[in-house]
Amino acid sequence: MTLILWFFAIGILCIALEVIVPGGIIGAIGGLLMFGGCFAAFMFYGTAIGLVAVVVALAFTILVLFLEFKILPKTKIGKRAFLTAEITGVSAAIGKEAQELIGKSAEALTLLSPSGYIRVDGQRYEAFCQSGQAPVGAALKIIGADNFRLIVTQHAPL
Repeated sequence: MTLILWFFAIGILCIALEVIVPGGIIGAIGGLLMFGGCFAAFMFYGTAIGLVAVVVALAFTILVLFLEFKILPKTKIGKRAFLTAEITGVSAAIGKEAQELIGKSAEALTLLSPSGYIRVDGQRYEAFCQSGQAPVGAALKIIGADNFRLIVTQHAPL
């Protein structure tokens, strides 16, 4: 009986630790230990005690999961441990404003070989020079944009 109790105790502890150490491995080990405890109960004490062990294992597992996901998030520790805010935004550094910049003139802040930095309307952007290299101070025209940079080409100032 002691072996069964140890399997259950360590299994429940592993399932509870799954909240702190994510990844599923510790929870799976806990589930296997709980299964091992039930299997041992069937082997050593028969069907009646084995079924009691299964019911107790399910009850403890449900209780631990209820405490972890319903009660713990409302505690002081849980509020610090669980994420509640959502971050919204785009992965592109320039986002929707890139479409407004197409067709504008720019100045090379660094050597574009073929990538570097440009200035458009007083703002600094990363750019890719489609026509190869562009020296510092070169007059550029924005002809497009990809996810993270503007695409420029050299042109004579107007």
